[in-house]
Amino acid sequence: MENYQKSNIKTHTMKNYILILLAVTLFSCTSNQKKISEWRGENRSGTYAETNLLKQWPEDGPKLLWDAEGIGNGYGSPVISDNTIYLNGEIDSVAYLFAMDLQGKVLWKTEFGKDWMKNFIGSRSAPTLVDSLVYVASGLGDVACIHAETGKLKWHLNMLEKFEGKNTRFGYSQSLLVDGDLVFAAPGGVENNVIALNRFTGETQWTNAGLGEIPAYCSPLLVEFPSRNILVTFSEHALLGIETKTGKTLWTHLQDTTKGDVNGNTPIYEDGFLYYVTGCGNGTVKLKVEEEGAKITEVWKNEELDNIMGGVVKLNGKLIASGHRKKVWKSVDAETGETRDTLKFGRGASIAADGMLYCYNERGQVGLVAVSPEKMELVSKFKVTKGTKEHFAQPVIANGVLYIRHGDALMAYDIKSNS
Repeated sequence: MENYQKSNIKTHTMKNYILILLAVTLFSCTSNQKKISEWRGENRSGTYAETNLLKQWPEDGPKLLWDAEGIGNGYGSPVISDNTIYLNGEIDSVAYLFAMDLQGKVLWKTEFGKDWMKNFIGSRSAPTLVDSLVYVASGLGDVACIHAETGKLKWHLNMLEKFEGKNTRFGYSQSLLVDGDLVFAAPGGVENNVIALNRFTGETQWTNAGLGEIPAYCSPLLVEFPSRNILVTFSEHALLGIETKTGKTLWTHLQDTTKGDVNGNTPIYEDGFLYYVTGCGNGTVKLKVEEEGAKITEVWKNEELDNIMGGVVKLNGKLIASGHRKKVWKSVDAETGETRDTLKFGRGASIAADGMLYCYNERGQVGLVAVSPEKMELVSKFKVTKGTKEHFAQPVIANGVLYIRHGDALMAYDIKSNS
C-alpha cells in the first residue's frame, strides 16, 4: 500500500511538472510573437482573413460609416490595429504619420521628414505597425520609428544622406518590412542597395549591394523557412532574394529591360512557389523555391497580365489583377499559367476577402466580383465621390469595414453581413 501511494505521488508530481512545462513553453512561444499590421494584410498577400461579409451591395453601395478629410495628400493605404488607424500623408511638403480612432477622429500626427513634390505629389507607402512601434518611409527617403500610442519620434534617418541612396523618378514607394529585431529598406544605388537596421535604434546591421540599381516601387515580402528567412523584393530590373539575418544575396531573377522599370507589386508566396506580376518586365511569373530559399526555378510566364502597381491576389486557384496596357482585369491559372477570363472594369487595385474579389479602378469605381473556377462576374459597384487627385491607393478590409483612401480623404464602409 505504501509503495502504491509513493508511486501515485510520483505520477501526480510528474503530471504537474509536465503541465507546468507545457504552460511555460506555450507562454514563452506566444509572448515572443509580434503583433503586426502592415501593407496588404497578412503576408502582404492582399487577401484579408475576414468572414461573413456582404456578397452583394445595395445599388448605391455599402453604407458609408464615416469619412475624414484633411489627412494630407497621398496614395498610401492605412493600416488598422485593434483600435487605431495609421496612415501617411503630406501637407506643405512635410511627411506626417497620422493616428486616428475607428470613427475617423485624428488623435495625433507626427512629422518625420519631407515628402515627394515633383509628380503625383503625396505619400507613397503604408506604415508598418509592430507591437507598440510604427515604421514609416517618405518619398524623399526619410525612414523613422514612432511610438504608436503617443506619436513620439523614437529614431529617424534619411536614406539619401546616410546611405548615398539613389531615388526613383516617382519617389521612394516602399512600405517597410520587419523581421525579428530588423527593419529593412532599399536606398538603391551602388553599395547600399538594400539595408537592414536595428528596429529599436536605427543602427545599421548590414547593407547589400544588390545589382547596384535604383529601387523599384515594391514593398518587400518576407518568406520564412526553418533554417532562415528570405527578403524578396524588386530593384529596377531584377527580383532579389536576400537572407535576412546576414544580408547575403541568394539569387536574382532578371526582368525584360526593354519594357521599362516600374515594378511596384509585392510578390506572393504560397506552398513553395513565388508568384509576381510586373507591368514593365516579364509580366506574370511563377517560380519554384527550393533548398530553403536558396534556389529558384521558373515554372511559367504569362506576358498578357502586366499590372504595374495595383497588386495581385491569389483566389480560387487563380492569380487576379488588372492589366496595364489593356485596361481589363484578368485571371491566370496558377497551375498552368493560362489566362482564364477577363473582366471589363478599367484598371486599378485588387484585394480579396471572404472568397470575393474587390476592385478599385482609376475612375474611382469600387467593384465586388464573384470568382468561379472559370469566370469573374461583377456583382455590385459604387463610385467614390470624396477626396482628391488620382484613385491609386489600395483598399483595406478590417473587422467588416472597407477602408478607401482617396488623396486627402479616408472613407469607411460597412460591408459586414447581418445574417
